[in-house]
Amino acid sequence: MSRHIESEAFYRATLVSERFRIAGLLGVLGALLVYTLVRAVWVSGFRLLWIQSAVIALVIAHEIHVWLAVKKALQPQGQEVQTGIWLVNVLVESQLPTLALFLLLVSEWMSPYQVLVAPAVLIYFLFIILSVLRLSPSLTVLSGLLSALGYLGVTFYIEENFQGSRIEYGAFPLSIYFIYAGLILIAGIIGAVVAQQIRGYVEAALRQADVENELKAINHDLEIARSIQQGLLPVQSPKLDHFEIAGWNQPADQTGGDYFDWQELPEGGIAISLGDATGHGIGPALVSASCRAYARASFLVGGTQNGVLDKLNGLLTDDLPANRFVTFAVVFLDPAKSHVRVLSAGHGPILLYRYDTDKIEHLEAQGIPLGMISGTKYAHGLESHLRSGDLLALITDGFFEWQNPEGEEFGLQRLDEVIQGARDLSAEEVINSLRQAVARFCRGSEQMDDLTAVILKRKPDLHQ
Repeated sequence: MSRHIESEAFYRATLVSERFRIAGLLGVLGALLVYTLVRAVWVSGFRLLWIQSAVIALVIAHEIHVWLAVKKALQPQGQEVQTGIWLVNVLVESQLPTLALFLLLVSEWMSPYQVLVAPAVLIYFLFIILSVLRLSPSLTVLSGLLSALGYLGVTFYIEENFQGSRIEYGAFPLSIYFIYAGLILIAGIIGAVVAQQIRGYVEAALRQADVENELKAINHDLEIARSIQQGLLPVQSPKLDHFEIAGWNQPADQTGGDYFDWQELPEGGIAISLGDATGHGIGPALVSASCRAYARASFLVGGTQNGVLDKLNGLLTDDLPANRFVTFAVVFLDPAKSHVRVLSAGHGPILLYRYDTDKIEHLEAQGIPLGMISGTKYAHGLESHLRSGDLLALITDGFFEWQNPEGEEFGLQRLDEVIQGARDLSAEEVINSLRQAVARFCRGSEQMDDLTAVILKRKPDLHQ
């Protein structure tokens, strides 16, 4: 029952069990003391009962001392119960039945050899059973061993002093008494096995409780991380006369590796960005947060827009380990001229829908994902003019790679069909159409990756 061997939680569990064990034992000893005192008063002048009462009182005092030591150890910053206290406690309890047999022998209520088979022998087994609650197999075995030795001590004492009267006293063969001692020892061994089993269940329960507490703490931290990450996403779309911008994100876990953002630029334009860090969970969430911070800072720095990917790649390559990278896309919108510049670092699909032709173009990336290779140079972005009804869709691969229960992916073709079918809807409604179409197709299958979509749409001209 040493603290340095077991965990703090298990050590406290053994102390709690020991406290209940001693409380039960004190109840038994208290009842026995009352019974003995009543008999001492009833049998006038019988000194032996008074001696027996005094012995029980001393044992009760000892048990109270151990109980107080256990109670003190259970307090915060309490001192460990010393090993010597446990050993003395085992010795006292295992030899109390032995002392009871000697008192019976002295009382002459029964013959010496009747003492060895008296009901008092059963007290050995009672104390061994109670010792199981210590949850210490070694102390239970020790209790059984000391009890067996105590019983043998009484046996040898009687054999030595009353051997000449074996027939007169109705003695059994000596082997019978050795069998009794063996049964007491076996009871200690069985009690140790039971104590070991209970100990295993207690340890398993404590481990389960620790795991549940750790999971609660992790979930709490993830909820905080999720709220922070969701708080970084835009709440309101920019108010533009001729354009609509909408975005939506749904991580696969409590936190995800996707993000979207839009930011007003000093010269009057707007930067609409989307990032997808490898994987999903807390690690990619931190990567995407770093990418967002670097991107927002880079957009405000003077210089050509085409150099943004070079800057971001250099910053992220210095920060990220070899197995981490981010696919990234940004659309620089000049609302006054309806002009867009699209840059992509390994991100796709980027869909450009032309309203007048009802056709979709899949725009190519200008280079590899960010954070993979230091010093990478990215090609100039793709420039275009958005006409009435045209839209740009930045979508992460979680949409088209989501599989239905049969293992079939949603795919790019269905993605195109949804965009074309939502051609007359608002930007927000286009995203809702995408969400509903994927949900219908996947029919409740598990979402394996984060979902993020950003729609930039030029409003239809009023005369159309």
